[in-house]
Amino acid sequence: MLSDDQLPSSDFRPPTSDFRLPAANIAALLTAHAARCADQPAILDPLGRDIAPIKYRTITFGELDLLTDRLAAELIGRGVTPGMKLVLFVPFSTEFIAWTFALLKAGVVAVLIDPGMGRSNIFRCLEEVEPDGFVAIRRVQWIRALLRKRFPRARHNITVRPLAPERPRPVSRPQSAALPAIAARDPAAIIFTSGSTGPPKGVLYEHGMFVAQARLIQDFYGIEPGEVDLPGFPLFGLFNAAMGVTTVIPQMDPTRPARVDPTNISSAMAQQEVTQAFGSPAFWNRVGRHYHERRPTPPGLKRALSAGGPVPLHVVERVSQLVLESQAEFHTPYGATECLPVASIGAREILNRTAALTRTGAGTCVGRPFPEVEVAIIAATEAPIPAIAAARQLPAGEIGEIIVRSPSATREYYRRAEGTSLAKIPDPSGPAAGRPDFWHRMGDVGYLDADGLLWFCGRKAHVVHTERGPLYSVCCEGIFDAHPGVYRSALIGLGERPRQTPVLVVEPEPDTARDSDAQSSLINELLMLAASLELTHTIRTILLHPALPVDTRHNVKINREALATWAIGRI
Repeated sequence: MLSDDQLPSSDFRPPTSDFRLPAANIAALLTAHAARCADQPAILDPLGRDIAPIKYRTITFGELDLLTDRLAAELIGRGVTPGMKLVLFVPFSTEFIAWTFALLKAGVVAVLIDPGMGRSNIFRCLEEVEPDGFVAIRRVQWIRALLRKRFPRARHNITVRPLAPERPRPVSRPQSAALPAIAARDPAAIIFTSGSTGPPKGVLYEHGMFVAQARLIQDFYGIEPGEVDLPGFPLFGLFNAAMGVTTVIPQMDPTRPARVDPTNISSAMAQQEVTQAFGSPAFWNRVGRHYHERRPTPPGLKRALSAGGPVPLHVVERVSQLVLESQAEFHTPYGATECLPVASIGAREILNRTAALTRTGAGTCVGRPFPEVEVAIIAATEAPIPAIAAARQLPAGEIGEIIVRSPSATREYYRRAEGTSLAKIPDPSGPAAGRPDFWHRMGDVGYLDADGLLWFCGRKAHVVHTERGPLYSVCCEGIFDAHPGVYRSALIGLGERPRQTPVLVVEPEPDTARDSDAQSSLINELLMLAASLELTHTIRTILLHPALPVDTRHNVKINREALATWAIGRI
């Protein structure tokens, strides 16, 4: 467990020791950077609830590397062996980052559960994994003890206590235990999907996939060691430690980005001269509105990134005003838990080239694929595809199912053979060309245009199948979302395929939502807009909703199944 004396002093210098890791383990990147820049801050963790100036606990890279060595040695000393599965249930903090890298160094499979997915989903996911133990805060350990019969294999349990606010006493690097050798194909983590289109599934990550992710992201965006990042999503704090980037932990609940206090974010960005910030579209909607109203310019900002779902154009416009003033760029990368990253596009290209097409029903452009990432469009099917040769590839401009081959794509779902067979397409030709031997089916529909840009048209499960043909959710919603009275919208289908009735559910902008006359006018205007276009003329029912139900991870993916049940009651 973390006690007050487990961090080194500020004058620590990493000695040469046997605690070095092969490059297949992403934790080796932390160790390598610590050897080069031991005194660079790795984590700035806020203390208390101060607004400005915020007080931080600083952990350097040298200290973090030493701390994670000691925690890994503690795990090994307790009898934990490589391949064991330990649930990590710790809030986003220094402790979260330190324990994640300690688990990686010890060869343990870290099970990462999003606490926002709901109690029933959490217990179901944990029972499915059958963990060998829990590394968790006291409250979680108390619940585990009460439910010990549900986790009979959980014998290695460590209670994580908060670090002391002041810098602890110095300690030496452990020399007694050797860290295990790790291969690229060894399992590293089980991360659960958000469950926005079904029950959450455990995605099995291998060590080599994490290394590939960090490399692709760092190279594509030109992220340099020594930069300072404010990540609104905890997993990006882990990438930072591997890339030599300082993590400023934001004062927010990462499971509720739509409720973030933008004052806390702007204060931290200014105080720490943040060069990069990441958040979901819901995060940037709040922060972008704040900056749009007050017009401060974060000093030193190089890039802002948003992912987790399609980024609405009004969010792109607001944030782009912020970043363009500072000569930065706002990127909207596309990917999924099973395959990240896939493609990316910047705000300048969106606003100058693709936004106008989105407003006319072309879908959302998610940019060009990353180097080493291959994207293809195939005829959509609900059945497993036994080999890539059995898939029919579609030409440019034709909407179909998006598939990806990438060194960072995950190979399987944990203990979900059926789900794996549906999501993966074997490709025996891959290894001979130095490529992976499978493609991942993203579960999305879209198309590649003549210039090689990838366009996202929605989830395959969200296509509305009518008697007159399919309606693609994101294509239709882009038309209505351009209305100034619309905050966001969701196309749903009522009834059985292929005779579904399309219904558009709209969440109005706050000013419209408070005015009944404005609401009536909005519905009439949207019905006229729908009737005027070939793509949307079959949409004849529009409902207003005060707050569309969204996923718990990014607060942006709309729960259309719940919305359909709600709409049936309204109609």
